[in-house]
Amino acid sequence: MDLGLRGRRAIVCAGSRGLGRGCAEALAAAGVDLVLNARGAEALEATAAAIRTRHQVQVTAVAADITTEGGRAVVLEAAGAVDILVTNAGGPPPGLWSDWDRDDFLRAIDANMLTPIALMQACLPGMVARGWGRVVNITSQSVKSPIPTLGLSNTARAGLTGFVAGTARQVAPHGVTINNLLPGIHDTDRGVALDAAAARAAGITLAEARAAREATLPVRRYGTVAEFGATCAFLCSVHAGFIVGQNILLDGGAFNSTL
Repeated sequence: MDLGLRGRRAIVCAGSRGLGRGCAEALAAAGVDLVLNARGAEALEATAAAIRTRHQVQVTAVAADITTEGGRAVVLEAAGAVDILVTNAGGPPPGLWSDWDRDDFLRAIDANMLTPIALMQACLPGMVARGWGRVVNITSQSVKSPIPTLGLSNTARAGLTGFVAGTARQVAPHGVTINNLLPGIHDTDRGVALDAAAARAAGITLAEARAAREATLPVRRYGTVAEFGATCAFLCSVHAGFIVGQNILLDGGAFNSTL
């Protein structure tokens, strides 16, 4: 399927690995030029070079902490006018409600709520003026089904979801869509970290922790970054203009609900 995106320009945050890279690869395969951001310069440059070679698109690598005002400014200056924004930032650490203080919550909210909001506020006016744009926020399945050990993530991402619900309807008349992708467990560094924490808590091996989690999923496996990226690319495509303000689960059926 031709996604109708060739020649478009996108910002992809946290794009050097994991779900962000999956999104970057899928957009590049559709002919989108990328402004790729991550904190680690070495991994970022390697990813950018690989995508340029594989897909023959322009890739601008900007090493910066997107959760800071300065980092966002550098990325936005390098990007210029963009048609697509994919927001993404690493989730806060797991723990229990009794472990966290006010500063922990503020850090989580800064990274996983206020950062994507700030990026949208910077990019949406240009998209509206040009009459076309796509925003995809990578959030978490915890928006639909809270995860007890990820209370910081539950809190911050729920706030972002509320912002998107209203904003998406305001920009939709101008040809701009905003949607959220809610990943469940995927075969990424984040998945390994969560399994490692579970293994330590239960006194089992990492492999045993992964097998136990896989057994809870109807598909009996973790998601792949490629299938996640393909879903993101479709939401950014010309075929998805009637999808507005939605929270789309990619969790292998883990959330059990009729609606």
